[in-house]
Amino acid sequence: MADIGKVLRDRLAAAFETVTGSTVDPVLRRSRHADFQADGALGRPDARAVAAAVAEAADLGDLCSDVRVAGPGFVNLTLADAALDEWLAAAAADPRLGVSTVEPEVVVVDYSGPNAAKEMHVGHLRSTVIGDAVVRVLEYLGHTVIRQNHLGDWGTNFGMLVEHHVDGATFDLSSFYAAARSKFETDPDFQERSRRRVVRLQAGDPDTIALWHSIIDSSQRYLMSVYDRLGVRLEAADFAGESSYNAALDGVVDDLSALGLLRESDGALCAFPDGSTTPLIVRKRDGGYGYAATDLAALRYRVDELKATRLLYVVGTPQRRHLEMVFAVARAAGWLAPPVRASHIAFGSVLGTDGKMLRSRAGGAIKLTELLDEAVARADDPAIGIGALKYADLSSDRIKDYTFDYDRMLAATGDTAPYLQYAHVRVCSIFRKGDVGGVEGPFAVTHPTEHALAMELLEFPGVVARAGETLEFHRLTAHLHAVAVRFSAFFEQCPVLPAPEPVRASRLALCALTARTLRTGLDLLGIDAPERM
Repeated sequence: MADIGKVLRDRLAAAFETVTGSTVDPVLRRSRHADFQADGALGRPDARAVAAAVAEAADLGDLCSDVRVAGPGFVNLTLADAALDEWLAAAAADPRLGVSTVEPEVVVVDYSGPNAAKEMHVGHLRSTVIGDAVVRVLEYLGHTVIRQNHLGDWGTNFGMLVEHHVDGATFDLSSFYAAARSKFETDPDFQERSRRRVVRLQAGDPDTIALWHSIIDSSQRYLMSVYDRLGVRLEAADFAGESSYNAALDGVVDDLSALGLLRESDGALCAFPDGSTTPLIVRKRDGGYGYAATDLAALRYRVDELKATRLLYVVGTPQRRHLEMVFAVARAAGWLAPPVRASHIAFGSVLGTDGKMLRSRAGGAIKLTELLDEAVARADDPAIGIGALKYADLSSDRIKDYTFDYDRMLAATGDTAPYLQYAHVRVCSIFRKGDVGGVEGPFAVTHPTEHALAMELLEFPGVVARAGETLEFHRLTAHLHAVAVRFSAFFEQCPVLPAPEPVRASRLALCALTARTLRTGLDLLGIDAPERM
């Protein structure tokens, strides 16, 4: 079932071609003066005449009750209530609410990516929440999605951490790393032992590897507890840390060198993709490997072994240049060739109400568990508190920074998760109060608020499809908010249970479709839709 906007667009495009003899984008959009407005005639010297001819030629008799030209050449379209009834019935009969599946791809989504032996902080919130929405929407559209949590679990720091463990320190996420770092910076003997431990770790010494595993395993258990609280789909099997690619790093360097893509710079082996004067350091002067080598090995693995054709990196905007260079090197090496493509799903920072980076009172990064605890305590409900956090993130344009404000995100009114959740609860209360079982309809839209609500509900398939293409979830949240607003107006002006038949049955069917749309949309965002609040 195509969304109603696409059907209108296609028919108007055919009319524009008939009138003008050329392909014209109808430029269809929602309008305050009608249901839709087509602006395709604007900019022409005879715009109004063309618009009138298009309105006359368009095959819209079965869809529109009114088609008229306005202003300098707008074509305003009002859908017929009878047409809405048919489209609503089709959406209600479809388990997917009219959302079509797409040609499936294997998509790898790299997100969250915290560091082992450290607690997650506010900086990890956006990658985790946005990445989860990416996964949910793409899976819903029919793609095979492979989740990859690129855990920071390797490198020189782990020599220090393992040696601290050897000294008898009990692993504790809240203090273990800080204590090891402090000892490393003040104790020359510990510093030397840590360096030797790194060598043993990288050489695969069994005792050292066992100690390293104990740290990593404890970290992963902690991370899973946070993911479970957040309600995201990351699982233990999705951990693919930097250590996963350790054995492939020599091969990456050898292959890039053989292709002439590396040259020595200040003792290091570097790539200079696309003629850049800034080096991408693949192997450091001491022979060790940095993030670039690991990222290239991971990319190659995802293409060659996981057979992905779409790679998505849900990483903060500051990493844009690094990822651009990694992708450029991979393309030059032939590892990233059509139809395979890689995209950086960038996002801004989380700010406090003072407009600065959100920090704790002591000036450090706020622990993610503390944010979750506070949200749940203020909401007095996990589903409401966690949902509010997620919605506040996803409802802002992800490229931009957003302000973290508990009072705003937990408000029961406005563009918030609690408002949408309450709208769902309100629908459910109608069915509880009326002791209503199955809802069959049929639909019979007559009231203006029914018409307005129907229009929003029928936009859902197109909104979800576009979310899968752009991964801009603020447009999906805006749509769900519009559904909730339209339902509120309908609820206030159109009695449901007291209405006579067949009006009652139609309004109940409209309520049921509203609940399903809100519930499905919120689930795509990773937010619960409770039946009671």
